Amino acid sequence: MLLDISRVYWQFLFVAILVLPVLALVHMLRNDFKGRHRLIWVLIIIFLPLFGSILYFIMGKRYRRYNPLK
Repeated sequence: MLLDISRVYWQFLFVAILVLPVLALVHMLRNDFKGRHRLIWVLIIIFLPLFGSILYFIMGKRYRRYNPLK
């Protein structure tokens, strides 16, 4: 029983590491990010897949929404 629960957690983590960066990249490329900001987010998402994706979904939308230069 314990082995099965552990396997489920590992599978969830594996899927999250694969799916979240893809979703974050697709979402970021479809939205308005200018020049360097887009490049910086792509690098963060690629080099830190799980943490970078979560960071993008928390901070990236906020930056896009409250960007005073738009």
